[in-house]
Amino acid sequence: MRSVYIRYLKQLLIFSAIIGGIALIMMFLIPGNYMSPALPFIFVFFISTSLLSFYYLIRSASKKFIRFVNTFLLIIIVKLFIYAGIMITYAFMNRADAIPFMLGFFVLYLCYTIFEASSFIRLSRPSGPEGNPE
Repeated sequence: MRSVYIRYLKQLLIFSAIIGGIALIMMFLIPGNYMSPALPFIFVFFISTSLLSFYYLIRSASKKFIRFVNTFLLIIIVKLFIYAGIMITYAFMNRADAIPFMLGFFVLYLCYTIFEASSFIRLSRPSGPEGNPE
């Protein structure tokens, strides 16, 4: 489990560096009022939530299947409420930056959700010719 988690951490950091590089280029190309100053903090937030959710999913995957399903659904619901709470709170506290923040948050949400799903599918799918994981 530890080696799987470390491998995921490396992949996540590489993915985040690529997305961060794209965001940095976009900051120079797009006028300042269209990019939220909170964008670097959103990256840290998504890296943290991705690591935590992957850890709990890996831990539950080694147990009964029903336990994994329950954990998966619980993680999705908790993340949904946390994400909505953060967006609503930020929008009320910083009305001038609400739309750029929400756009950046949504784009990063899509990127990290696709990354998480593909990583977990790759991990759970048998990859060898006999169906054994490598």
